[in-house]
Amino acid sequence: MKKTNQLQKGDKRLINAWAFYDWANSVYSLVISTAVFPIYYATVTGQFAQYAINKKIIFLGTQWDPTTLYDYTIAFFMAIVAITSPILSGIADYTGSKLKFLKFFCLLGSLSIMGLFFFKDESSLWIGILLTITSGIGFWGSIVFYNAYLPEVAHPEQQDAASAKGFIYGYIGSILLLVLCLVLIMKPDLFGLKEGTLPTQISFIAVGVWWLGFAQITYRRLPENVHERKPQKGYLTSGFKELGKVWKELTDYPQLRTYLISFFFYSVGVQTIIYMAGIFGSTELGLPTTNLIGAILLVQVVAIFGAYIFSNISKKYGNLTALKSTIVIWGAVCFVAFMLDKDQEKIQLYFYILGGLIGLVLGAIQSLSRSTYSKLLPETEDTATYFSFFDVTEKVAIVLGMVVFGALKSITGSMQWSVMFLAIFFLISFIVLSFVKKTKYVQ
Repeated sequence: MKKTNQLQKGDKRLINAWAFYDWANSVYSLVISTAVFPIYYATVTGQFAQYAINKKIIFLGTQWDPTTLYDYTIAFFMAIVAITSPILSGIADYTGSKLKFLKFFCLLGSLSIMGLFFFKDESSLWIGILLTITSGIGFWGSIVFYNAYLPEVAHPEQQDAASAKGFIYGYIGSILLLVLCLVLIMKPDLFGLKEGTLPTQISFIAVGVWWLGFAQITYRRLPENVHERKPQKGYLTSGFKELGKVWKELTDYPQLRTYLISFFFYSVGVQTIIYMAGIFGSTELGLPTTNLIGAILLVQVVAIFGAYIFSNISKKYGNLTALKSTIVIWGAVCFVAFMLDKDQEKIQLYFYILGGLIGLVLGAIQSLSRSTYSKLLPETEDTATYFSFFDVTEKVAIVLGMVVFGALKSITGSMQWSVMFLAIFFLISFIVLSFVKKTKYVQ
């Protein structure tokens, strides 16, 4: 049933409601993917791995290094999302049910995060692994359909600002909840709790409730079926047909195809740096956990201003110029990281400076990537299917980046050469992006 008093495309209230989903879901990216859960996982598995043979843990009857098991878990759910999202988004476009899919994946992700409360020892390791997979599928699955709404809620000239607003909301919201979680974990006595794993376990429930609760604000405003499509039989077959149709259409839009190639190469560098920054600071530079979390918070705060600054640069000089500027700075990040050494004086200060540099372009490149792609899309009703290609491109880039990073670390014995090599991907992406021609909305 169509919503009554449905807001029109371009309405600020509709755009704000859409962007607010970033406020809701970004707590997963910061608290679960980056700051709290990885440290919690390492602590819990480390406690029972230290008494095991070769410091290994047992999972599915096989010995694993705890970190390797976690890496493979991430790779596994990324592969699932990459394979299934084009099919699901094709079905969503064909049936006009993007909102239903968005709600389903949000529910899956948020409930899975709440379920991490029950992961606390060796006997519950399977719970931690399983829910890490389902929460990841829930988060990344929902992002496909969330992004696909952008061209349906904002006009092309509004999309840069709308996309930036979403990321800004996300950074602010995730920082607020992370600070609350850190107070809970570091000062449990303020809440009448004892030190141990319980405060961290409670923080997982808080993340799930935050995500699911604030998502309701977005649900109330988003249109359910913009193009008034009527569901038909044969959903799975229809999804494949939609996917095949868009794949053929991509060959007819050289600017969009060229942009996707550039996006792939710089995503290899960006996403690998995001995932490995904490491990790089801990292992390669020997920084304590407090400094790592401090740097993560700094990145989030600076990213808010970075998204705003580069949104204005894009407005004045065009998307392509703004994107190229961020790519150059990301290349500089690789060189700065390569020059750092744990024996340097003030290494902690240098790492914070590196974090600030990353923050400046993190929100900017994410926001500009989404809005530029949206502007390059042809006039189509298949927005979810098109954005699934965008999503899959990023996921495949993550896989390639992690493989290259790990292989170079194994060969050279140093993460610094791995980081340095990422600069090549930024160089390739800059060159490819230079071949994207300006359009009416992309300058």
